Amino acid sequence: MKPKFVAQAMEKGHDPKVLEKIWLDWEAFASYAFNKSHSTCYAWVAYQTAYLKAHFPAEYMAAVLSNNMNDIKQVTFFMEECKRMGLQVLSPDVNESHYKFTVNDEGAIRFGMGAVKGVGAGAVDTIVKTRMKSGYYKSVFDLAKRIDLRAANKKAFESLAYAGGFDGFTEMHRAQYFYCDGDSSTGLEKAIKYANRIKENENSAQGSLFGGSAATELPEPILAPCPPWGLIEKLKYERDVIGIYLTSHPLDNYKFEIKHFCPNRVRDLQLINKVKASEVEDEVLLDFNRIKNKEVVIGGVVALANHRVSKNGKPFGSFIIEDYGDSYEVMVFGEDYVKFKGYLQEGFFVQIRGLVQERFKQVGNWGFELKNIQLLSELRDKMAKSFTIQMPLHLLDYHLIQTVDNLIREAHVEGAESNCQLKFKILDMQDELAIEMPAKSIRINLTNEFLDGIENLEGLKYRLN
Repeated sequence: MKPKFVAQAMEKGHDPKVLEKIWLDWEAFASYAFNKSHSTCYAWVAYQTAYLKAHFPAEYMAAVLSNNMNDIKQVTFFMEECKRMGLQVLSPDVNESHYKFTVNDEGAIRFGMGAVKGVGAGAVDTIVKTRMKSGYYKSVFDLAKRIDLRAANKKAFESLAYAGGFDGFTEMHRAQYFYCDGDSSTGLEKAIKYANRIKENENSAQGSLFGGSAATELPEPILAPCPPWGLIEKLKYERDVIGIYLTSHPLDNYKFEIKHFCPNRVRDLQLINKVKASEVEDEVLLDFNRIKNKEVVIGGVVALANHRVSKNGKPFGSFIIEDYGDSYEVMVFGEDYVKFKGYLQEGFFVQIRGLVQERFKQVGNWGFELKNIQLLSELRDKMAKSFTIQMPLHLLDYHLIQTVDNLIREAHVEGAESNCQLKFKILDMQDELAIEMPAKSIRINLTNEFLDGIENLEGLKYRLN
């Protein structure tokens, strides 16, 4: 078209140089055609959303989460953004949640009940409308007898219990709602049966001898006591119905091990899949260069494990390791499978160690070769040989010394086996001097309580060797 455009325009008296300039501008524009009316709208929307995120962060993120509540990957992504922004996202609550994500009076984001699997719009509607009409629910029995049970079935009750929707009823814990006692009915089944009896009495319109409602004479059942769920079991059910770990994370008990003994993250292994793509971004290649032909050490939880047999009868396995942000499938064959198959169990917390290298005679086909697996719970005792508390000289006073002494006494148990030596390092910031003092007769157990206590003391740091 260019020769035709130039020739016909020249016939009308236009300067060839100007025509050449116009055509070059058109070519440049054609490489990314974005008209001004479109770009102006985008700029205006970008300004509005940036303003809202800066000045109304909780409300903005609640709206974003609500807009993506049917896509668990997007919800997970924006939950991480909330964490980065310092916004608290609370689990669903029948006394505060609505269908979508909302912001409560304290400025925290409350998880929407509509985002919980198994809780339909009808169940949320009857819970919210009844609450708005006649006040907060006092217990799961109070909720069951007041709402329309035709809209909220047993599955909705179970999903809400798993997600923490009844945690506001502090006299009961989640395990009690599913515990069966003598009559083989769970706590939730008792609540539904109780509510149905009350509604039947109300419908029968039979008053008591003194003119009161028969329904008021039915006492609430008492849920049988039982041990609460452990953190792992509680979070497993929570993730099943919400799609993410919300109240905490299974790896929270191993933050120390991951910080000190697991220098890599699962996202490093995901770089292997990215470099196999036909077009690889320079930034990805730069990150991949950090780990290729090197040892990678990662801590995480085994989210899924499979044990299989190949066509020629050789056993092999695979497992998915997951940390706070990502997951990756690791294949295990031959002698390695025989050696490590005991660790391939769902729910095991492990440290994996291996090499990122090219597969045998396959140039450019990178993979992760597993070399060793250990339980995270064993790393602290095996690898922590000495623990040095670093104390600035200007902060030393009687109160600090007493506080540290109390923490050490709790961590040092007479007769208990521990190979971790305690040391102190006093730092004089002004004169740039330091003196290290080993506590020769004291060996300590690095409990989470001890570590949290040291970290909570302002100005104190520690070093692990």
